[in-house]
Order: sequence, then C-alpha cells, then structure tokens
Amino acid sequence: MDVQLRASDDDRHRMVAELQRHTAAGRLTLDEFAERAGAVWTARTLGDLAALTRDLPPPAAPIAADPSAEHGRRELLVIFAAAALTLLLLGLVLAAVR
Repeated sequence: MDVQLRASDDDRHRMVAELQRHTAAGRLTLDEFAERAGAVWTARTLGDLAALTRDLPPPAAPIAADPSAEHGRRELLVIFAAAALTLLLLGLVLAAVR
C-alpha cells in the first residue's frame, strides 16, 4: 500500500467500520472511537488512515459465526451507532450554544 495515495470515501467508510469493530471488541472507548472517527473524515492519504489503527491488531480472518450471534452483534452495533450519533449531536448543540 502506497501511504501517499489519496484516500477515497470508500476507504474512510471501511476505516470507520474497522474502528466500530475494535470498539465493539472493547479495544476503544466511545470517546476514543468518536475522536478517531472524526479524524477519519479529515484524513487525506491512506497513510493518515493507517495511523488511526496503528496501535490496534489487524482484522482477524472471518470465522463462521452462529447466525444468532451475528444478530446480537448487529443489534449492539445499531445501539452503538445511535450512541455515537447522540454524542456528535450533543457536541454540535453545545458548540452552537457557545
């Protein structure tokens, strides 16, 4: 991977999904996720994106999962996404009020 190549929106979406997986695994707090997810959208190169997960293990090879476990993970991801969105909106409201 040439770290000087410009990052695409698809690259950024994949990075946010990876950060969500690390957060769901307990490697990142919600605050750390919010900080890194914000940095994803300002990253210009693939190297900038890679720096955001440099301290995290690489994604593991997919393992055949129990379908009921996948449903539980999806539900948790939806709850997490709602919480992250709430934090973002709260930050915007607080910034607007000041």
